[in-house]
Amino acid sequence: MVRPAFRAMFFNKRPTALAPEAGVEMAAERTAHARLRPPNKTGGAVRLFNGETPGHLQAVDNMALVSGKRTVPGMPRSSVANLFATVENQLMTKVLLIEDDSETAEEITAELADRGFEVEWSANGIEGLDKARSSRPDAMIVDRLLPGMDGLTIIEALRKDQVRTPVLVLSALGAVDDRVRGLRMGGDDYLTKPFAIVELVARVEALLRRPAESRETTLRVGPLELDLIERTARRGDRAIDLLPREFRLLEYMMQRSDQLLTRAMLLEEVWNYKFVPATNLVDVHMGRLRHKVDGPDEAPMIHNVRGAGFILRATS
Repeated sequence: MVRPAFRAMFFNKRPTALAPEAGVEMAAERTAHARLRPPNKTGGAVRLFNGETPGHLQAVDNMALVSGKRTVPGMPRSSVANLFATVENQLMTKVLLIEDDSETAEEITAELADRGFEVEWSANGIEGLDKARSSRPDAMIVDRLLPGMDGLTIIEALRKDQVRTPVLVLSALGAVDDRVRGLRMGGDDYLTKPFAIVELVARVEALLRRPAESRETTLRVGPLELDLIERTARRGDRAIDLLPREFRLLEYMMQRSDQLLTRAMLLEEVWNYKFVPATNLVDVHMGRLRHKVDGPDEAPMIHNVRGAGFILRATS
């Protein structure tokens, strides 16, 4: 069986320094092919060759074509292959897969590599944690039941180290309690086995699209503090006991403090409604949340803008 890590290399067909002439020809051929096809939707390896070159890579784009092979003035051909491989590796999105089942890992690796991701695979929990700390991946896929160390223990250890890499948890445990525990331990998404490989790819892409602010582990607005890992809330020295929906609502508001949030926005982002129903659902939950956040002797932080929506503001 071919190890997934090597399959990833095979699918990407990187030029090699061991055969510089062949490597340069391959790079030029891939360049021409990439310009004829649409940009990779994942923003993967072909981004360099889609006709839109970042400023710091213009030297690469200005290479002269000599006898059908790319060269750089003053640079040996043997170095050109290394240049292409180095720049491409820097642009590829790195995914760390920690999965003990080799067949599942091979399928995931092949699919992600084919879509332009650089995939590193580990079949052991302890080894996977070491790789997560050292390789700095852009996203992680972690199986829950692993030899050596449980997947949730890996995630918990990374979050304690302030590692904010988005994590997709894979597990055959699909009960509600299992999914909730996986998310509360620091997972960003949870996918139960068996799953469709296209759904896994879509979930990884969705995690990578999230703004950086959503990966913060602690949110603060004035005296208000929200711990996204421990799932706790405090205002000063006072602990606030929140229900799951109230926690999500407060998290959304704290990420957008001092902004007017309409009821339609809250229904779509917090309740996942794609339409605006005739309901006072938002007002009921907001009333309960205000009662918990704004104590009797405390300056109000949640404000109702009549006929418009709600604003969370730090106290003056």
